[in-house]
Amino acid sequence: MSKNNDIQSNNDIQSNTIKKGLEIPIVKSIGLPTLIIAAFFILVMTTAAILKQSLPILISDILRRFGMNGVLVLAMVPAIKSGTGPNFALPLGIICGLLAWTIGIEMGFIGITLILLTVVMATVFAAVTGYFYGKLLNAVKGAEMTIATYTGFSTVALMSLVWLMAPFKSKQMGWMMGEGLRETIKLDGVEAGQIINNFLSFEIFEVKIPTGLLLTFFAFCFLVWIFFRTKTGIAIIAGGSNPEFAAASGIDIDKNRLIANILSTVLGAIGIILYSQSYGFFQLYSGPLMMAFPAVAGVLIGGATASKANISHVIIGTFLFQGLLTASMPVANQLFEGTDLSEIMRVVLQNGIILYALTQVKGGGK
Repeated sequence: MSKNNDIQSNNDIQSNTIKKGLEIPIVKSIGLPTLIIAAFFILVMTTAAILKQSLPILISDILRRFGMNGVLVLAMVPAIKSGTGPNFALPLGIICGLLAWTIGIEMGFIGITLILLTVVMATVFAAVTGYFYGKLLNAVKGAEMTIATYTGFSTVALMSLVWLMAPFKSKQMGWMMGEGLRETIKLDGVEAGQIINNFLSFEIFEVKIPTGLLLTFFAFCFLVWIFFRTKTGIAIIAGGSNPEFAAASGIDIDKNRLIANILSTVLGAIGIILYSQSYGFFQLYSGPLMMAFPAVAGVLIGGATASKANISHVIIGTFLFQGLLTASMPVANQLFEGTDLSEIMRVVLQNGIILYALTQVKGGGK
């Protein structure tokens, strides 16, 4: 009997030791998943160096992917802060941005003029779309993430018909034969490829710094940070974190949720414009279908939850997620030739971190 008690006592000591380990300040402030992924990222970069892969090229690609995905991940923040959870309907904003691209090209604009016009049109389209989307979420409280996912999927399917039947005549977008728009539309023909990336760009130790792209991303981060320090922004946070108290204080929660989702949709629309010009092309039809998931995974990897998100989560998460994906692909291809291990890793990491975050919310984690 005494022996069993000793064993139980030892188990309790080990359990308490583990719990105390998880309560280390850095673990508590940053989050265990973020630290694990950061350690894995360092391991992959170290492996790349051992395999004599070009680190300047890898770092250049990481910085480019960090900047081009940043605003799409940033679009998660207003939705999460308002209490509606991660914006799985991000394809709504993306489609608004793609529609603006096609209209701008059809009108014959090129270069920076095309990009500026596209941003303006996308903002208008997304604001209107976000308004009706916000109204929908206010009508289905408690099931926002499920409704958002199906709304995004349904809209992508509907727009596939629009892309086939839209009366566009531009040779830059149409098929050589038949009706409808091509699936992939290159921006080189309209002088809009990588314009923002190349603005003030420079090289240091053979690493290309996409200054314009990074400055644009950080500018939007700053604007969102400022917004959530205004009276409206603080009210949105209050309604999302404690709706009962906010309602008792006279805050119009539905109105603030509406504003937050309009902002999220607008950021999604602008985000796809930055993303597209960086790649040098954009994709229609099923292109936007799964783009919400990397954005959601990015902010969650940064330390956010389905009910709490900050700008720091966006910056850290986007860098780690995109950095890990960028570096792991050549490493995996060299170590395991003839396999698609890097893509498998992406899917496991992306969906695993989303699943983890959702289970934390269900269990009461904030």
